[in-house]
Amino acid sequence: MKIVGLSSTTNPYIQARWSAFTLENPSYDVFHIEFGKVSNVYAWKPVDFKAPYKRVILSKEASQYESIFKLLRLIWRLFNTLEKVKPDILILNGYQQPATLAALFWSKLHKKPVVLLSESKEDDAPRKWMLEHIKKKLVSTYESALVGGDKHKDYLCKLGMTEGAIFLGHNVIGNEDYHPKKLAKLSCPPDTKKPYFLAINRFIPKKNISTIIEAYAEYRKNSSHDPWDLILCGDGELRADIALKIKELNLDDSVHLTGFLQPMSLLPYFAHASCFVHASIQEQWGLVVNEAMAAGLPVIVSNRCGCFDELVVEGKTGFGFDPSKVSELANLMLKVGSSDFDINTMKKLVLEHIDNFGPRLFAYGLHQAVQYALFQKT
Repeated sequence: MKIVGLSSTTNPYIQARWSAFTLENPSYDVFHIEFGKVSNVYAWKPVDFKAPYKRVILSKEASQYESIFKLLRLIWRLFNTLEKVKPDILILNGYQQPATLAALFWSKLHKKPVVLLSESKEDDAPRKWMLEHIKKKLVSTYESALVGGDKHKDYLCKLGMTEGAIFLGHNVIGNEDYHPKKLAKLSCPPDTKKPYFLAINRFIPKKNISTIIEAYAEYRKNSSHDPWDLILCGDGELRADIALKIKELNLDDSVHLTGFLQPMSLLPYFAHASCFVHASIQEQWGLVVNEAMAAGLPVIVSNRCGCFDELVVEGKTGFGFDPSKVSELANLMLKVGSSDFDINTMKKLVLEHIDNFGPRLFAYGLHQAVQYALFQKT
């Protein structure tokens, strides 16, 4: 059975998921098609590795199409690849990119079943009736789906997909790459003092970094003992605004900006952090929370994140908060950073819980979705 998955590019998450799916299902002949070799969102270096599946890269450029000519050329390459491979089933990531819709058209033309990988939930953004109507038409063309959690499942059901056709396990990472035992030998990052709160984001509005800084300032003001530092990894359009806010709140000596770091360069920060903070006001999932928990870190996570209901067990793996309320985050920082908080016990619970959200969950869930889709077509 030939199975073809498609995505914009390959990143460490996709590599871990599709490797697990291939190894856990040896009867499948698995292909993964990447529209571009680099991402137009993240400045990740191209991923070169020996994959257990067959990897096809359609372009050395980013997956964003700067002109109609480049888009048509990409679709032509995509159709040629699909005609050569002759897949029995397609796995498509979302339904928004033109090349993905082209692959969906190809599947219907050739009467091949399609599985949808989706991480959208209803409260991601204000919903407009006309766009939702179009989405319902698109969703109806998929035989099954793999999603991250119950909120993502509920949204697909609202768009018309049968509940029994939706399976869980999409939003996972390669947990073993972040395990504390693997990170134990990494040196503490330069210019940092332990312990510290860690946040990793693109510096864009929805990541709500200003709230983290304001809450941290309140935490320092009210802490009864030597307060932790705060490390902000990332870069983006708000870099200057963030630096200015740090200066205005007199936090230059305790808040550290690292700039953008490649995944391997982030590992020392995970290794030596004491707690991870994620404050997004809008987040379909938040895979960086998976990474932090795989490194054994307790997490303080915005309740707007798609991962919140699945990964945050209140008081056991971490805590949730309203990202519009600075005081809630500040109080949680005080709680976790206090001398009487049993952080070591929480770290053990974190590792136990995140172990349920590894690549094998993706492999099992996608296998279920594939079998369901094939059954629907027979």
